[in-house]
Amino acid sequence: MGILQELLQDIPVPKMAKVSQEFEPDKIDDLGSALQSELEKEHIKETVKPGMEIAVAVGSRGLDRLVEMTAVTVKFLQDLGAKPFIVPCMGSHGGATGDGQKAVLEHLGVTEESVNAEIRSSMEVIKVGELSNGLPVYIDEIASKADGIVVINRVKPHTAFRGPVESGIMKMISIGLGKQKGAEACHQLGFKHMAEYVPAMAKMTMEKMPIIFAVASVENPFDKVAKIEVLAPEEIEERETELQKLSKQLLPKLHFDKIDVLVIDEIGKNISGDGMDPNITGRYPTPYAYGGPDVTKMVVLDLTEETEGNANGVGTADFTTQRLVDKMDREATYANGLTSTVVTPTHIATTLPNDQQTIQAAIKTSNILDFNDVKMVRIKNTLELSEIEVSEGLLDHMKDHESIDQISDLYDLDFDNEGNLA
Repeated sequence: MGILQELLQDIPVPKMAKVSQEFEPDKIDDLGSALQSELEKEHIKETVKPGMEIAVAVGSRGLDRLVEMTAVTVKFLQDLGAKPFIVPCMGSHGGATGDGQKAVLEHLGVTEESVNAEIRSSMEVIKVGELSNGLPVYIDEIASKADGIVVINRVKPHTAFRGPVESGIMKMISIGLGKQKGAEACHQLGFKHMAEYVPAMAKMTMEKMPIIFAVASVENPFDKVAKIEVLAPEEIEERETELQKLSKQLLPKLHFDKIDVLVIDEIGKNISGDGMDPNITGRYPTPYAYGGPDVTKMVVLDLTEETEGNANGVGTADFTTQRLVDKMDREATYANGLTSTVVTPTHIATTLPNDQQTIQAAIKTSNILDFNDVKMVRIKNTLELSEIEVSEGLLDHMKDHESIDQISDLYDLDFDNEGNLA
């Protein structure tokens, strides 16, 4: 028997029960009509002239109804006689290559056929200017040559800093349209100042480049569009601040303040830029963001297929499996840290041979007196939180919470002969 097996063999894995969590379900059913109504606002329509070549900036995140939002926007522009085309707007994602970024869009369903517009993808940028501290501001060269630029993005809390403007339209303009060089520049001085630099860089770009409007969505806890607005450049900062407040109100969460062990079945870039959303786990890659539960030990078991080996975020966990590490594309993973300057998420967590030992290791190190009373939560990923598993030690904490219901009896986790969850 190896030393790890000897240390972990007597650590009990608790019985678990399935639990449902309720969240605010409001969503827009007829998104096309809602977006068309926003686009038809007079001060938006008058910015579009016949014959204008317009770059429609689309990012790498898995926004709800992204293809429909893009297609409706493209048709609106075409109906006014403009000539829209798509530019990838995603910083260094897609391996920081033009072909890679086009492939990311296609993976999200945004193809030339699905949105009826050409995709023009390049990593070349031009320098827009410099902030007062010398920080350069860049923009996609193709977009810079267009007669107009439209930006489409979701507004939501950032995972590494807090401010009136976090992840949304202004970040899309400063970092997304800035490509790899823009993303690198914005991250150069760290996340401590990101709440200042993101809007400052975006405002400089809006002053010097022909951005004509932005399409901003906010999603409900089930990642469905709950609100959509079309914003003129002069409206973007003020309205994005308000939409950011709404997005935080609608953010899904784990309804437990204190968790001894959090087990996450899968992480990936299609789930969150950080592999798993720190706003859900309470584990942030920097000290400049906060919120969520107090988690003593965190476990990640596997990567999603869609992340294609990018394991960014695994270093935020305490323990992981050999299976995950074997799937890890280190070059793709490390590129995240080299661009963002935050390298903790790309570290490799303490690695155990299988799921069972990984979970046992987390329980053993969770700093509690009786391992049988461990407060453990298991989730598939940070996007799917309406049904989760909790240990017996947390069932009493649910009695006074209207948004949580136990929906199964307690049962043992099912490990196969290799020690992995069936």
